Amino acid sequence: MKISIKSRQSLRQRVRKALIIFSFILLPVTFAYISCPIVQKGASEGIMTGGLIVFILIFISSLFFGRFWCGWLCPAGGLQEIYFQINYKNINFPRLKWFKYLTFLYFIFIPIISAIYSAGGLKTIDFFYYTDHGISIAKQGAYSILYVQIFFITIFAMFAGRRGFCHYFCPISVISIIGRKIRNLIHLPALHMSADADRCTDCKKCSKICPMGLDVNIMVQQRSMENTDCILCGSCVDACPKRAIRFALT
Repeated sequence: MKISIKSRQSLRQRVRKALIIFSFILLPVTFAYISCPIVQKGASEGIMTGGLIVFILIFISSLFFGRFWCGWLCPAGGLQEIYFQINYKNINFPRLKWFKYLTFLYFIFIPIISAIYSAGGLKTIDFFYYTDHGISIAKQGAYSILYVQIFFITIFAMFAGRRGFCHYFCPISVISIIGRKIRNLIHLPALHMSADADRCTDCKKCSKICPMGLDVNIMVQQRSMENTDCILCGSCVDACPKRAIRFALT
């Protein structure tokens, strides 16, 4: 029996949401790999931790797949999509999205570069740094860092709107944004969204379903689908009744 296009598309979103929510459930295990303070601590000891390797991989992948990490694998994204049941409004202060660039400098770039310099460079690799029997939060102080991060994500999700933490605060998202901007500058072949405005019926379902609160309908009408806030989740692709939006690899 053939699966209809609509069923395949619905399946894609079920798989995506299952992956991203499961990534949040796994956070006690994977916490050390996305924790800025733990990456900085390792760097200060001359250790390239698993977290730093993950940051590098996120950057490299963003050159070809944009913010795929944010839409499909990020634990913080999974928690925020759970909170959609509480607040599904668009972000309230779009002009403050620049603030995440300051958090990137403060929590990732400056501390890690300074730590590596003070340690005289990275001398060893420890992918399982700050884990005990494979559990990240088993180490002393890890619970406090974890709960503080969950608290911040919760506050933004509840009061700032759809994926407010991504828009305003997340320093890791900036890694992907920088990678995407570099890709656009040097025109690397990469996964992106494409649209046929002639197929659009202006139903605006794409904008209503976008987890980042983007006005996808306007992007389609303007024939300009590239947006650094797009997490390539494919929700707009699956919501469009006329298949006006699609994934493309060019």
